[in-house]
Amino acid sequence: MHPITRYMRMEDTARTATQRARAHQPAADRKYTVLIHATAVLLLSIGAIAAPFVVLHYTGPTPSGGVIWDFSMGLGFGALGMAALQFALTGRLRWITHPFGADIVYLAHRYLSWGAVGLMLAHFALLYVFHQDMLGVLNPLEARWELTAGRVGLVCFLALIVTSEFRKRLHLRHEWWRSLHLGLALCGMIAATAHVLGVGNLTDTPAKRALWLGVTFGFVAILAYTHLIRPWISARNPWRVVANTQERGGVHTLELEPQARALHRWKPGQFAWLKVERSPYSLVEHPFTISTAPEKGPNLTFSVKPLGDHSAELASTAVGARAYVDGPYGAFSIDRLAKAPGLVMIAGGVGITPILANLHALEARSDPRPIILIYGNATWEDASFREELGNMKRHLNLTLVHVIENPPEGWDGATGRVDRETLIEHLPADTRNWPHLLCGPAPMVQAVRRELDKLGVKSRHIDHEIFELV
Repeated sequence: MHPITRYMRMEDTARTATQRARAHQPAADRKYTVLIHATAVLLLSIGAIAAPFVVLHYTGPTPSGGVIWDFSMGLGFGALGMAALQFALTGRLRWITHPFGADIVYLAHRYLSWGAVGLMLAHFALLYVFHQDMLGVLNPLEARWELTAGRVGLVCFLALIVTSEFRKRLHLRHEWWRSLHLGLALCGMIAATAHVLGVGNLTDTPAKRALWLGVTFGFVAILAYTHLIRPWISARNPWRVVANTQERGGVHTLELEPQARALHRWKPGQFAWLKVERSPYSLVEHPFTISTAPEKGPNLTFSVKPLGDHSAELASTAVGARAYVDGPYGAFSIDRLAKAPGLVMIAGGVGITPILANLHALEARSDPRPIILIYGNATWEDASFREELGNMKRHLNLTLVHVIENPPEGWDGATGRVDRETLIEHLPADTRNWPHLLCGPAPMVQAVRRELDKLGVKSRHIDHEIFELV
């Protein structure tokens, strides 16, 4: 065959594969739709923080105590705006999480919380140094109530940051920490809003008071939706565990059957928050990847490795148990990658689950694009779903590379960890512009990202699932 003819046929094949992939891509996951959506969310977030300053500027003059005083007031109002925004970021509102992924939104919440507390501390410090007479006494038994409220709010937000950052060192169980986190956030926000309204320096007009009452109503509405309305909806749509299958590597796969409405708008690679044999209003829940594809629904499967108290409890779930599912969430999905000529997937341990879900979807869609999967494990017996992955090679254009750290006798495959040599050997140069989907323990993911960067893979071509959201 003439080289030009062969090249044209290859181009036609690639074009057909892309057209087939785009046929399965939801309109909301197309590149420019996601970009527009993300831009709108960011602009709204900036607007939420800027709103206090706009209202204060355009609704009349405010008493000024000098530049430092006004700057301190500005810091305080900016801090309160950022604190109010955190309730939206942690409310699992899909119109916020969709363009970025819930894990990225939670990271934004973490860093913005630091920023909000930093502004609060600066607000108090400037007043303490330059306007101490306006603070009055610090003793809450003698101080004015509105000043004490501000200090209570500051202590609550500081405690919230400390208990979150040092949760493991403080030996706080996740469910205890989550209850404490919610309580501190609620008390802190109420106290801070009471402080602003009580002091009254910048709430001397109806428009200004309406602003802070609106902030209060907003975070209360989100709390009500998150902790009352959404659990009520879940209670009307229970699930039942119909199978608990033990896999290799100590993983247990729970299969859930819907007892009412099936999961809506579910994409491969997404996760959901799972409660088993608990009230839908319980704060005890954890995120787990849905390890199969929508094409194999409506039943859901969650592959759980008992790494902690809650996951160990889930792994021993009995058939017939009642469950509640809040989801789906996440953007670690091939539905965002319809234009990719091929896919590189790198997994470690139980991090194979979102990769597995995406492969199931590709298989169900008869996707002809080339896929290279590098799967690292400590031992051969730890390689969960290895038979299932092997069977997929018959239906997918899949190159499967097992990397075993402690291989069995007679092993002739890749050994050690997924390192630079492994990547060079198994990823041809023409894969550098393919999407690279990574999922596994954080140290492994960070190490692989560094090596991919050295090999010339641009950051925009690397996506990874964050194991711990909180």
